[in-house]
Order: sequence, then C-alpha cells, then structure tokens
Amino acid sequence: MHKPQWQSSKLAYTVEEAGDLLSLSRAQVYRLIEFGDLDSIKIGKCRRVTYAQLEAYVSRVEQNHGFVRLA
Repeated sequence: MHKPQWQSSKLAYTVEEAGDLLSLSRAQVYRLIEFGDLDSIKIGKCRRVTYAQLEAYVSRVEQNHGFVRLA
C-alpha cells in the first residue's frame, strides 16, 4: 500500500499537527473531536489523532460531498 506523502513515521499526531494536516485550526479540530466527527485517543493526559482516524474522517467528509459541521 502506498503511503500519502504527508504521512510520517509517527503513529499519532497532536491536535495542532492534525489541524495542520487538515488545514484547520486547533479549536476547529477540538470541536470535531467534541462532536464525535473526528475520533482521537488519549495517552495519559495528552490527546492524539492517529493517521487511521484522520483518514477515516477525510473519507467521511468526501462521502458527504465536502459537508462538515464546525458549529
């Protein structure tokens, strides 16, 4: 399987890094997590978003024809 160019060897990204990858602000990523649109994990007190979770989110957005709720 071919990895996307932006995928690094990291297993999980900070919320800020996930926002950079999605071209969204930190606050918008936290809203997506809060509303259950973007899955995340906690490692200790740290919130992280895995590559698989980012990929699943983008796939759902594509299936919804680009509609995203950020309210």
